Amino acid sequence: MTTSDRDSSATEYDYDSVARALDIGPDSSAAERTIDITTVGARSGSPRRIEVWFHRVDGRWYLTGMPGPRNWYANLRAHPRFIVHLKHGVTADLPATAAPVDEPTRRRVITAVLDLQTRPDVAARVGRRQDLDDWLARSPLVEIVFDDEQLRTVSSTRSG
Repeated sequence: MTTSDRDSSATEYDYDSVARALDIGPDSSAAERTIDITTVGARSGSPRRIEVWFHRVDGRWYLTGMPGPRNWYANLRAHPRFIVHLKHGVTADLPATAAPVDEPTRRRVITAVLDLQTRPDVAARVGRRQDLDDWLARSPLVEIVFDDEQLRTVSSTRSG
């Protein structure tokens, strides 16, 4: 993604609305967790937009997914700059960088994500409880680091 691509995708937004949309926690609905991301194709170099869930653990935001290869993850490993498109309660395009996570953080985040599966609305989507060891070994995981310094410090009473 070139600088001009990033600049053209950035929009003015109401900071308070964006902060509320980012203020997710264990009790947040599927709709509140749902965002789009635009990555740059690892091989093609072309923009790729997909819908994903994001998570907030210990005041930081993450992208993860079911164990196995994911194109979005390959794209972010090749080109860590991407755009987070908020769409629940506010529409905003937020430039960000995908940052790798260390092993203790990986365990904390994946455990928190799998704990969501005890909620009936999430359990209905995944079918059966996922295996922690499989997720730890094979799931993609990156931290979302927003370019906007003010967004990085959104406080939350719900982040778990």
